[in-house]
Amino acid sequence: VNVPSKVQQFRNWFKSTFPSFSQVFNWAQRNAEHIVPLYCFDPRQYLGTHHFNFPKTGPFRLRFILDSVKDLRDILKKKGSNLIVRCGKPEEVVSDLIKQLGSVSAVAFHEEVASEEKRVEMKVKHVCSQNKVKVQTFWGSTLYHRDDLPFCHIGGLPDVYTAFRKAVEAQSRVRPVLPLAEHIRPLPLGLEEGPIPTFDDLEQREPLDDTRSAFPCRGGESEALARLKHYFWETNAVAAYKETRNGLIGVDCSTKLAPWLAVGCISPRYIYEQLKKYEAERTANQSTYWVVFELLWRDYFRFVALKYGDRIFHLNGLQDKHVPWKTDMELFNAWKEGRTGVPFVDANMRELFLTGFMSNRGRQNVASFLTKDLGLDWRLGAEWFEYLLVDYDVCSNYGNWLYSAGVGNDPRENRKFNMIKQALDYDSNGDYVRQWVPELKGIMGGDVHTPWALSSASLSRAQVALDETYPSPIVKAPEWSRHINMKPSGAGSSRGKKGPSHTPRQHRDRGIDFYFSKSKNL
Repeated sequence: VNVPSKVQQFRNWFKSTFPSFSQVFNWAQRNAEHIVPLYCFDPRQYLGTHHFNFPKTGPFRLRFILDSVKDLRDILKKKGSNLIVRCGKPEEVVSDLIKQLGSVSAVAFHEEVASEEKRVEMKVKHVCSQNKVKVQTFWGSTLYHRDDLPFCHIGGLPDVYTAFRKAVEAQSRVRPVLPLAEHIRPLPLGLEEGPIPTFDDLEQREPLDDTRSAFPCRGGESEALARLKHYFWETNAVAAYKETRNGLIGVDCSTKLAPWLAVGCISPRYIYEQLKKYEAERTANQSTYWVVFELLWRDYFRFVALKYGDRIFHLNGLQDKHVPWKTDMELFNAWKEGRTGVPFVDANMRELFLTGFMSNRGRQNVASFLTKDLGLDWRLGAEWFEYLLVDYDVCSNYGNWLYSAGVGNDPRENRKFNMIKQALDYDSNGDYVRQWVPELKGIMGGDVHTPWALSSASLSRAQVALDETYPSPIVKAPEWSRHINMKPSGAGSSRGKKGPSHTPRQHRDRGIDFYFSKSKNL
């Protein structure tokens, strides 16, 4: 349930993902005569998901991975090395290379935490053991190193994020970034680099670009560093992150670094280092802190997966809570295709399908709608996200879905988002909905969020015919009704003047209050 395997080898060969894994490269530089960076396209990552058989890796993430592999090869060539690419199961590729090279002394890789990745690790270790090759493992991918957590054992990890955050902030430190050598030890002679596969090779269609996308970015460390430079140093957008992070339209309302983090193109420690440099040279405020806050959530879900193992995939979740989930595929298909009749939900689901991206605000809402309003098995949503998200990360994805479903790390019972209130709070003028649900473009202002509540005359003027050009809601929650008459309507609404990317002042801390009080002195 993750991106292609991250396995490394050294001495006469070495396998890595991307340059954020410099600890492994540094170790190999000290111990190797030759280093062979190797990337495997594991065919198991292009099969079906565990329960519902959706494709595991969708077109947008695949394109991002292909871009990243190409960029890594270019970077390594400039450093006197190259990237060896193979299509095959890592354990089989490793076995073949050991036999081909004949003098491999060690294999190194970063440890993963989820079960499918761990099974691959065990198979690689078995191959190495059979061939009397040393295995060297490292812990990576998190801001705080596993060994630096202020808990005696991972079993002592708190089950509430706030307790975890306070403990690590008070008692742990972020390790410094290790520089990558200017020149990497060369490949052994005679080793073919191997072609980078195409979409056709992996039985996929290359996705079309959509000019509406809030993530029109490509993969690779070079792109990741350019994005960070733009968001931090060129625009100072990071200094307003807390105020803009719930925006729905535009590239710069949030950092957008998650896809590069998920694949390994950039490390959380490098982002942290740059952020601290920014705070020292420009400004330190709640927004700059909030970037670290989000990186800590990412850490937390990875450590939760380490603590609970396969329970993060179980229907009853971490709490072993028995909920009468449904598997009504008609309801699910309406949700996944963006035709629920609830425009805010539909807009977000269409954006995901057409671009591979959805905002954090959108993800919380569509997950709440699937689990709380429709009562559907949360794993349907988790596996659909696994298929489509360009920034899919197994721990964050399943951790967030458990949280939304109320069977994970959430101290509050029965949290449910009000779709209409959320839509009015974060898309008050309706611009986001009209962008992704063009059949409603004739409905002005906040009225677009509840077309079923409009008069026949209003719908006719907007050229909307319910159940013909746009569906009626597949479900109506009773709490929605009290917000229908509060909508700003028409293009002249004062509430919507600042546009959908602006979070109204009175709502800026919604979501933040889930975790700790606004009175925190930063």
